[in-house]
Amino acid sequence: MTPYPILVVTAVPAEADAVRAGLAPEEIVVEAVGVGPAAAAAGTARLLAGREYRAVLSVGIAGGFPDRAPVGSLVVATRSIAADLGAESPGGFLPIEELGFGSSVVETDPRLVKALRAALPEAVCGDVLTLATVTGTAGTAARLAARFPAAVAEAMEGHGVAVAAAGAGVPFAELRAISNPVGPRDRAAWRLGDAFAALRAAGPALDALP
Repeated sequence: MTPYPILVVTAVPAEADAVRAGLAPEEIVVEAVGVGPAAAAAGTARLLAGREYRAVLSVGIAGGFPDRAPVGSLVVATRSIAADLGAESPGGFLPIEELGFGSSVVETDPRLVKALRAALPEAVCGDVLTLATVTGTAGTAARLAARFPAAVAEAMEGHGVAVAAAGAGVPFAELRAISNPVGPRDRAAWRLGDAFAALRAAGPALDALP
């Protein structure tokens, strides 16, 4: 019996096009669902409701924390964390766990992570943060790095995809290509070409997933 395909969710069509290069289309379905955690969750839930999949991956470009994930590298998430899900307080940010409203963390599937690490031995492994507002200052970057010492990258969709996958009972993983350092926003310094090339090169690793 032919196994169910893998669903790869990206934010924008340019990411989807990079991922599709070199893939076997009958084994992996790649769809762009929009930018941000809400669009990612809604789009992934819609896709999962219409077809059976054996795994869901959030894939795309991301910012890398300096000295943790260099520009041009690939990142395999060990956890997907909604870093700005919580509340402000005079003493600092309160994550949703401290408010008693659930968890901001979704663990990635160990079998998928093991397969990705085996196929991509040079990839950086660690937590990937999801933020609705991406970092644009050195101060915010420093605060996030201190709050999340295992974080290697930040993006805008992973946690939304993860929540939808968990709701459908489908294993989840996240793979990111680093286009820029987390910190002051400088579009001129972004290396989108290198990040898209890294996504294209990761195709064989996706084909090899269980």
